[in-house]
Amino acid sequence: MRIRSRRTTVAALVAVAALTVGGCSSSGGKAEDAADGGAAAGVADTPRMKIAMVTHAAPGDTFWDIVRSGAEAAAAKDNVDLNFQGAPEAADQVNLVQSAIDSKVDGIAVTLAKADALAPSVQAATAAGIPVVAFNGGFEEWKTAGAMGYFGQDEELAGVAAGERLSSEGAKKTLCVIQEQGHVGLEARCAGVAQGLSGGTTENLYVTGTDMPSVQQTITSKLQQDPAVDHVVTLGAPFALTAVKAVADAGSSAEVATFDTNKELMGSIQSGDVKWAIDQQPYLQGYLAVDSLWLYKTNGNTIGGGQATLTGPAFIDSTNVDRVADFAANGTR
Repeated sequence: MRIRSRRTTVAALVAVAALTVGGCSSSGGKAEDAADGGAAAGVADTPRMKIAMVTHAAPGDTFWDIVRSGAEAAAAKDNVDLNFQGAPEAADQVNLVQSAIDSKVDGIAVTLAKADALAPSVQAATAAGIPVVAFNGGFEEWKTAGAMGYFGQDEELAGVAAGERLSSEGAKKTLCVIQEQGHVGLEARCAGVAQGLSGGTTENLYVTGTDMPSVQQTITSKLQQDPAVDHVVTLGAPFALTAVKAVADAGSSAEVATFDTNKELMGSIQSGDVKWAIDQQPYLQGYLAVDSLWLYKTNGNTIGGGQATLTGPAFIDSTNVDRVADFAANGTR
């Protein structure tokens, strides 16, 4: 995994370099020797194109608001008509991708949280001449599914980083809360936590992520049944905030940490109710997914050199939360 990490880190640096060059062009107009068809005065003068973005977003999950903000920012810059849609069920995602194919869009960005179900749709799109990039979910599967690029984090690697941090903080028994059973990325996170945690144990707790009162009750009951749990790790910001309530309801002394962020979570880190969060930069995922398709269609560019482009993980804690909170207030972190 360390070898793979070095390779994907290089890909991430390539992406940053590409983004920096694009930013110079769009903000300062064309260079004197630039060919026609690039970006000018902050908005591309390339022909209007249509891009469909299909996610596994569940209703009310604020994580996807940040993804959408990034995607819309890139679409505005690139003169793109963006159709952003989400559905938690794989069958519905398949239908959305097929609808995009039937509409003859210019590109598709899709999450592959349930890659086995989505792979035939990705391959159908590419067979129809529509380029597809994956983002957020499907780190291990995007190549075999037929996507030309991936933007997100190595979820297992992120989980290992979380587990190692928990070990350094003296965790003995950690509860890893999974809000969607069968989601490959979420399962990989908790597997990574178990791998990185030395001197302690982990237990996965499955909850129904679309029913937050049920989530709170399930975590509360588990903590009451097992007072040995000293850390609760959630896999999304809304679930971390709910876990804080559950810890209080259970009279537990367990500490809460999480993957992913939103504006409300920043306050909980600042207050100490949540110890830290792992940020995969969802704004960047949405932005790069759209921008990469525009670059491919208008200039034949690909990002990543055949490897995934990493957008995380990075820790947000008491040492840097104040700075990140300013960006979160704008809906971009």
